[in-house]
Amino acid sequence: MSQTYAVSLIDRRTGSLHRVNGMAQSVLTRDPQAVAAEFLRDRDKSLWDIRIDALATRPAARSSAAQPH
Repeated sequence: MSQTYAVSLIDRRTGSLHRVNGMAQSVLTRDPQAVAAEFLRDRDKSLWDIRIDALATRPAARSSAAQPH
């Protein structure tokens, strides 16, 4: 199972998350580099930054059929 990441677009001028209609510009993904590239496409990279956070994972629950009775 792949790691999941939260990728956020950061305004370097304010240090805050970029917001569109009040919603933070952030995406959950298993391919953070692709999302980062898309966020920065056609943007001035001196004004924008990307934050990538690995999300905590927990083991998948075992099905009741796999548990001994």
